[in-house]
Amino acid sequence: MRPSFDPVTLAVPLFILTIVLEIVLARFGKVKAVYEPKDTAMSLLMGLGSSVAGLLTGGLILAATIWVYQYRLFTIPMNAWWAWVAILFAEDLAYYGFHRFSYERRLWWAAHVNHHSSQHYNLATALRQSWTGGINGAWVMWLPLSLLGFPPAMILIQKGISLVYQFWIHTEAVKRMPAWFEAVFNTPSHHRVHHARNPRYLDRNYGGILIIWDKMFGTFQPELDVEPVRYGIVKNLGGFNLLRVAFHEWVGMGKDLLSAKSVREAAGYVFGAPGWSPDGSRQTSDMIRKQWQDTQTAEPAKTDPAAV
Repeated sequence: MRPSFDPVTLAVPLFILTIVLEIVLARFGKVKAVYEPKDTAMSLLMGLGSSVAGLLTGGLILAATIWVYQYRLFTIPMNAWWAWVAILFAEDLAYYGFHRFSYERRLWWAAHVNHHSSQHYNLATALRQSWTGGINGAWVMWLPLSLLGFPPAMILIQKGISLVYQFWIHTEAVKRMPAWFEAVFNTPSHHRVHHARNPRYLDRNYGGILIIWDKMFGTFQPELDVEPVRYGIVKNLGGFNLLRVAFHEWVGMGKDLLSAKSVREAAGYVFGAPGWSPDGSRQTSDMIRKQWQDTQTAEPAKTDPAAV
């Protein structure tokens, strides 16, 4: 049931062409884009490694998808136009759930954090993908689509379309899209917020193609001109070691598990929020945001955008 149409494979030449184009236009001052050779190489190597890892785990994920499809509630035809409209919304909602949990649970964050490890934001950053996304079970978020009756091939195609769409929003070259587009779809502006480490912007804008889920579930944050985005993770790696970028959070989680003094602590280190610690000595995103909000309340004249 593998699809004969693979959007990602077909889009690879476009990925390469547009990255080169962005570099050239930035060099001549035509667009805003910062490329650092080592950082760009890291993104490309992470993308290559992700493709290899996908070959190793893809069979298991496909088998699970096909197995669930046997017990489907409905049979949704691939040749119906309404089915593609339905799966656009259904798959994007599944992606929102996966993406949000990848920030709220350390086990999933360990596989996703490397995508955010660059301190630059350009089209090459989009290729900085996980090597371990297939081993932590995050893919179960898409299994309900098979249970509903969407054919596995249809799900894979739509996942590919979503991934291709998300490539172009990794850029600083586009400031804002038209207001109607910004209201419904994920855009470079919305996704810059998602890649930010500013306390105001932390853990926001999880949507894939659509931004409506963030607005519905209270995780939307617009990009503000008065607060430029600072890219990266809360504690940046400060280097370009490929294995460290790929596995640093897994290593950190392993060390924490070895130091755990109880089952509760062990569970917290794995399934708690990134940054969780038994004594609260580390900071989660919620703690960082609350600390920042307290500062805003104490010093509104200095930090309130309305006062700028």
